[in-house]
Amino acid sequence: MTIIIHGNVENNIVTPVVGLTFFAVASGFLMSLIPLSLAHFGIAKSLTPWLASVFYFGLLLGATCIQGVIKRLGHRRAFITFLTLVGLTVVMMLVAPHQVTWLIARFIAGMAVAGVFVVVESWLLMANCPKQRAKRLGLYMAALYGGSAVGQLAISVFGTEGVQPYLYVLGLLFLATLAPVLIRSGQPISHDQQSINRKEIRHISRPAIIGCMVSGLLLGPIYGLMPSYISHTSAFAEHTGILMASIILGGMLVQPIASAMSTRMSKSLLMAIFCLLGCLAVMGVLESSTLAMMGLSFLVLGASTFALYPIAITLACDNLPVEKMVSATEMMLLCYSVGSVLGPLLATTFTEAGNGLIIYLGVCLITTSIYMLIKSAETLPSGHKPIAG
Repeated sequence: MTIIIHGNVENNIVTPVVGLTFFAVASGFLMSLIPLSLAHFGIAKSLTPWLASVFYFGLLLGATCIQGVIKRLGHRRAFITFLTLVGLTVVMMLVAPHQVTWLIARFIAGMAVAGVFVVVESWLLMANCPKQRAKRLGLYMAALYGGSAVGQLAISVFGTEGVQPYLYVLGLLFLATLAPVLIRSGQPISHDQQSINRKEIRHISRPAIIGCMVSGLLLGPIYGLMPSYISHTSAFAEHTGILMASIILGGMLVQPIASAMSTRMSKSLLMAIFCLLGCLAVMGVLESSTLAMMGLSFLVLGASTFALYPIAITLACDNLPVEKMVSATEMMLLCYSVGSVLGPLLATTFTEAGNGLIIYLGVCLITTSIYMLIKSAETLPSGHKPIAG
């Protein structure tokens, strides 16, 4: 579980993975809890989309200013700081349950969550071996999506009424913070972190940037709009929970496959293949007449869409030195955040059709697949082996 990256300094990945897992459960629980508990706190349900939008805006803004915090505090203390800040926003919502307070709290939470993501991603990517990076990102995504799935199920266990569910969220965040508090050794060296300058930005893989942005364009609507689509449009409305779980399960199961394949073939070609697989899943969703077929289609859709981000971010970091990893992950999260903010807005332009959301996902997947196929083909005449995208 350790790897030498600077002399005798070990980069232990137990701390970020354990902390992230508890954080993901808490975050998944909280994301579902907030809209379902508004009535109890006397807040209008019409505030729901605004709470989601301000959170993603905080995520977007936070992705631009994390590197300085990590450089000053180090990965471990920055991790503790951002997790604590998320917990304080929950306390803020409980102490002052008013619309303005909740909007401010969710904006701050978005910035703090951006910090959590950049800390964990850069921590795991600080390995000199591309194969190790791919494996670590696969573990990261599996922990993130697995925790989120468990968090969704927590609604039926802990309920949504009163203050008590929020206390469970705070308990989970406390457990997440214990990992970096108790395990003091093994963090990467942060004082020599460097920013990526303008000239270097031009050399970052364009498919990596597009892949991160498309991941946001797909996952933003899937998280925000898919439950409503299933419950109001699909013939399987009573199975909304099962079908949403199928999407997340597909995202979990694909991670080891994506990480293994990303070291054996062009990453841009691999993203093209997953996008084509997603197009088949879209066709399956549109044509399914049984719950089993619909569940399988959503499983494949989750696998294809959730595979893009880890492949894209490892592609972006393939030719970068370790000291630039924080800056690179910050930039990739920014691209993802832009996509996640724009995705739900763009998806609404397809709502006139009965299956507008699914058609939107299909359009994104097919156009991305064509682009990635073109970019992967461009490397062939130059004589480069198609192993790095």
